Amino acid sequence: MLKTPDTIRSAVREHYADAARKADSCCGPSDCGCGPNTTLYDDQLLTGLPSDVANFSLGCGDPISLAALQPGEIALDLGSGGGLDCFLAAKQVGEMGRVIGVDMTPEMLKRARAAAERLGAANVEFRQGYLESLPVEDSSIDAVISNCVINLSPDKPQVFREIFRVLKPGGRIAVSDIVTNGPLPQAVQNSMEQWGACVAGALDVKDYTRGLTDAGFADVRVQPKGETDKALAMLPVGVPFSAAVTAVKPG
Repeated sequence: MLKTPDTIRSAVREHYADAARKADSCCGPSDCGCGPNTTLYDDQLLTGLPSDVANFSLGCGDPISLAALQPGEIALDLGSGGGLDCFLAAKQVGEMGRVIGVDMTPEMLKRARAAAERLGAANVEFRQGYLESLPVEDSSIDAVISNCVINLSPDKPQVFREIFRVLKPGGRIAVSDIVTNGPLPQAVQNSMEQWGACVAGALDVKDYTRGLTDAGFADVRVQPKGETDKALAMLPVGVPFSAAVTAVKPG
């Protein structure tokens, strides 16, 4: 299959539509580099959520703790999937805050909206759209979160520009994503299956940092999840890993 933005989106959409239909987590050795949900989130974060919501994670980290959301803030989740991170964020921003989830997959949106209705999550809404053209107003968001999704985009520089656009001055990014320490083999980059598995689209950590800086962000940090910068130098070249990404839109 010829690799174009449309074919990449189609492959990714079908991958996650299938996950939503199966109503099961994709987490496993070949998907997103993640393990059981308990390794991603502190147990206290998941308290009060039904098991079918708490256990449906397609992520690779914990952007909620990374974001340190405050009561009254407005948060945006890129690639919100089944809604887990949105519901966790909603707890932190409280009734005076708001959480918006954006996803391109109808099956995921249906699942997330049904869960929101069941949970009575009045401060959460889900919108259909692409990360490259977010259905969100300019300068309206305090914090952008995302969990193993930006790597799926065929145009990451445009995603970074869109994040910059929607954030308020002084707003921040708190993202978990898959990146690499050096380029992936070309065969992996061209694999549609590996795009859906959060591997083929992973950026080199230097390119990720440069992309955010070029979009206008300051204080950009992309480092291995839960590790120090020294760990990055020890990672094998071309091997994908889960990273914590933070940056700030200058105020």
